[in-house]
Amino acid sequence: MPDTEVRYEVKQLTRVEGEGSLLLRVHDGKVAEVQLGIFEAPRYFERLVVGRTPDEVIDIVARICGICPVAYQMSAVHGFERLFGVEVDPVVRRLRRLFYCGEWIESHALHIYLLHAPDFLGYPSALELAGDHPDVVKRGLRIKKLGNRLVGLLGGRPIHPISVRVGGWSRAPRRADLDALRGDLEIAIGDAQETVRWAASLVPPEYTREPRLVSLRHPDEYPMNDGRIISSDGLDLDPGDWRDAFHERQVPWSNALQASADDGVPYLLGPTARVVLAADQLHPLAAEALRATGLGDELRTNVFRSIVSRSVELLHALAEAAEIIDDYRPPAVPLAAWEPRAGVAAWATEAPRGLLFHRYLVGDDGLIEHAQIVPPTSQNQAAIEHDLLQFAPGVMELPHMDATHQFEQLVRSYDPCISCATHFLDLQVEHS
Repeated sequence: MPDTEVRYEVKQLTRVEGEGSLLLRVHDGKVAEVQLGIFEAPRYFERLVVGRTPDEVIDIVARICGICPVAYQMSAVHGFERLFGVEVDPVVRRLRRLFYCGEWIESHALHIYLLHAPDFLGYPSALELAGDHPDVVKRGLRIKKLGNRLVGLLGGRPIHPISVRVGGWSRAPRRADLDALRGDLEIAIGDAQETVRWAASLVPPEYTREPRLVSLRHPDEYPMNDGRIISSDGLDLDPGDWRDAFHERQVPWSNALQASADDGVPYLLGPTARVVLAADQLHPLAAEALRATGLGDELRTNVFRSIVSRSVELLHALAEAAEIIDDYRPPAVPLAAWEPRAGVAAWATEAPRGLLFHRYLVGDDGLIEHAQIVPPTSQNQAAIEHDLLQFAPGVMELPHMDATHQFEQLVRSYDPCISCATHFLDLQVEHS
């Protein structure tokens, strides 16, 4: 009997941030190859920061992503402050968590309502979804707008913020400006509680696996700016020691470096990893909402349930933001003095999509000599490919359009940060 090969080729992934593709090659009924291609042109940020001061780096890396600039600034500023021995005012630290809450709010709301929900409800985009379910989309946009306002208030502008500095902030917000958000935060908390219930009601494709989860873990708070890097199978690292357990490699089908664990086991970052590994540190409102779904185990084992994990974190971020604002008093020292020193500045924080690692080599002159920036998506690439490898056999017999939808939905479950599009992909099945 002759060998048979089927190629599933997705030439343009959609409702993700950037330009990506997907190839599955099936030989004699078994998946022989999976490639998540990223063909967007490299942007060379790691080279652009060489020769710059730490504060210049913080402004430059904010431009890596228009959705999660805070994450890039936070990983950088914490690394520099550790190297330089900077002790920031406790209120400054709290404001940074508030800043990060704003980013989680706007990013999670965007993905839940505009990028991922159409998959579950049978719409090609949020525009068509809004035509039949305007209240659902309006709720998502209302929450996202509040997140943008919070980032803009603290960062000077909602996109590519400019107020973060080594040692603190170029300016601290006024109490009255934060108080002006409280009413809308209360409304958004109610919206987020409904979001968790609604997301839990969405019916995902059937899929079960046991992933390796990696996130930060802090003894006193839900992981965000600080903590140790842990995993579901016992890893425990300082946030600056990412390279002790992980490495980057170039694969022929991607312009983005692909990060892997040194032991070769794929690992999953992001909301599900955090919710599973730090469920006991969720805000009480978020913890109760998670319990009410009854989906704790299924969140871990079915990647399509990630929309529920994001919804739980959305509620957590809103509730924590309200508490920080209620307790806020302007910091005594919004910007601490510091002096540069030579050495390695390295740190990891939790971007909306997962662990984001920065490492900078600082010279005697205080300027950057070398940089390494490892985004969550480069680390999740191997996990996405592994999930596709396991998931594909169950959908290869489906009709063309159904297979198209489920492959793309799996990739979108990770919210890969490669820029958003609105059209649907084409899936080509080639028999030979």
